[in-house]
Amino acid sequence: MLDLQVIRKDFPILDQQINGQPLVYLDNAASSQKPIQVIDAVANYYKQDNANVHRGVHRLSQRATDAYEGARDKVRGFVNAKSDNEIIFVRGATEAINLVAQSFVRPQLQAGDEILISHLEHHANIVPWQILCEQTGASLKVIPMTERGELDLSAFDQLLTTRTKILAVGHVSNALGTINPIKDMIIKAHAKNIPVLIDGAQAVPHMVVDVQDLDCDFYVFSGHKMFAPTGIGALYGKQELLEEMPPWQGGGDMILSVSFAHTQYNELPYKFEAGTPNIAGTIGLGAAIDYMQNLGIENLAQHEHDLLVAATAKLSAMDGVRIIGTAEHKASVLSFMIEGVHPHDVGTIFDQQGVAIRTGHHCAQPVMQFFGIPATARASFAFYNTIEEVDSLVLGIKKVQELFA
Repeated sequence: MLDLQVIRKDFPILDQQINGQPLVYLDNAASSQKPIQVIDAVANYYKQDNANVHRGVHRLSQRATDAYEGARDKVRGFVNAKSDNEIIFVRGATEAINLVAQSFVRPQLQAGDEILISHLEHHANIVPWQILCEQTGASLKVIPMTERGELDLSAFDQLLTTRTKILAVGHVSNALGTINPIKDMIIKAHAKNIPVLIDGAQAVPHMVVDVQDLDCDFYVFSGHKMFAPTGIGALYGKQELLEEMPPWQGGGDMILSVSFAHTQYNELPYKFEAGTPNIAGTIGLGAAIDYMQNLGIENLAQHEHDLLVAATAKLSAMDGVRIIGTAEHKASVLSFMIEGVHPHDVGTIFDQQGVAIRTGHHCAQPVMQFFGIPATARASFAFYNTIEEVDSLVLGIKKVQELFA
């Protein structure tokens, strides 16, 4: 059991009022709040250790480097990678997907080849592959979804062919909360020698992720959705693949030697980390991992599941409310429509009550198009949310219905 009174004190932003009402923050799928332990870790770096990494013999640089590389080892343990060399720091999941697209996939593609994604994807796992197809003449194929918001796995089996050069699929849908059966999908792809990238941005804050158990070739995620700062994330890649890939960006720190005639690139993981990195953000990411692991990720996942079950039951019992996405296996996300009310109006009225939810297409416009709707209202939970805040969600819906009656 989590002591929510103690936990919520770690998140100073939650202790405020919006429009005269206590803040109820239910927009965690967009970006999560940060505990004071993460905020202090970032502040302490700037106050005590601010220096560039890997390049200085002075004490500040050494301390900064130790903290930076210490965070890499925390990420390795967090996803159970074999080696620190398999962890590349990036700005977030978006940059990681683009890196894999351009450095790993593009050199292998030619006209007639195929890239396979799903209908559930965030735009960050659609647009980079569209760009790649435009560059190479390859084709983008899409695994269809069902009315429940689950992938059509029989269609998936048919779409995996010798022309498929990579499968790129989200672990958890940001728009619907659907947990995809990625382990089975990876097994099927590997049976045909197809590499797999998993977008784990919505998964790592809410469940244990073991990349060795999954046997995925690449796994990407962002820090800001898992209680860490913005502008930092990680790419996991199997070492043998990363070693074969050319650098995506050039600059300082990704080199061993440079002349006008030739440049010798650095070893892993630095080959893919050109320029001065987000040192403070990386240290904050490490602190966020420490925080989550101290509480127990299984404990966090169970509490969030309980909130989702309770909220789903309450909204399902309300007249005029339609839940969008009813997959059997879901995580932390509840998208809904209120009859006769545009989601943007819903969000505005919720804000007047101090309740922060997300409204719009959630960077998943193909999902909205599938359901024939412009947008949804989305409540998304984190471990610091309470059952009383679920009740605030219900009261917010009733207020909307009163105003639009």
